[in-house]
Amino acid sequence: MRANFGLAMKKKWKKDSTPVTITDIKINKLVITGVRKYFTEHGVLGEEESYNAIGKEYLWVCDPVDGTVPFSHGIPTFVFSLALVRNGQPILGVICDCIMNRMYVAEKGKGSFMNGKRIRVNKSGLKNSVAFWDVKTVGRLWKKYPKVFWFNLYSICYEGIMVANGYAIAAFYDYHNAHDIAALKVIVEEAGGKVTDMNGKDQRYDRAINGALITNGRVHGELLRMIKGS
Repeated sequence: MRANFGLAMKKKWKKDSTPVTITDIKINKLVITGVRKYFTEHGVLGEEESYNAIGKEYLWVCDPVDGTVPFSHGIPTFVFSLALVRNGQPILGVICDCIMNRMYVAEKGKGSFMNGKRIRVNKSGLKNSVAFWDVKTVGRLWKKYPKVFWFNLYSICYEGIMVANGYAIAAFYDYHNAHDIAALKVIVEEAGGKVTDMNGKDQRYDRAINGALITNGRVHGELLRMIKGS
């Protein structure tokens, strides 16, 4: 990611109007190669390529470059994301911010860490705080919570780790890709936060998901009510 990062990066546009670079493809292949070598009974669900992903108890869910839009335009808000999912539930998460040299790791029941140091969500409410919006909800968010600073970094994993390490209170994700949220599920919740679908329910991460609401826990209920329009 470091070697290929720059302003003159070549990219192609996929059918869903999102960019892809050679870096996305190469990293995805590296994950598949590693899983095939060391975890022969496991599968891989990757953004750019999957391997043996149907009906597996253990599945590695990978976003090789989460934030390809900023990555491909020379903006350093992108990360590598990988989760180990067992029967649809993330039990291990790794997110690497290689520009800032921050490695986030969490194992179910064992806490969440950045570069070996324990991290926790903050306890702030919906005032004088930072959150990350989704384009479908931004109008209502700004109107209802004017004392929250709303941003969009175009990398939900980058935004989610800001919740896990206490720099933000929430992040919205209104799409359906499990590879974008699987690692965040365990990293944020092991840091004391909460991750659900957009209806407040738990979901599986070995298939398409119903979006995600990622919070410090304190604001989760109120933001869900806002999403539902109550």
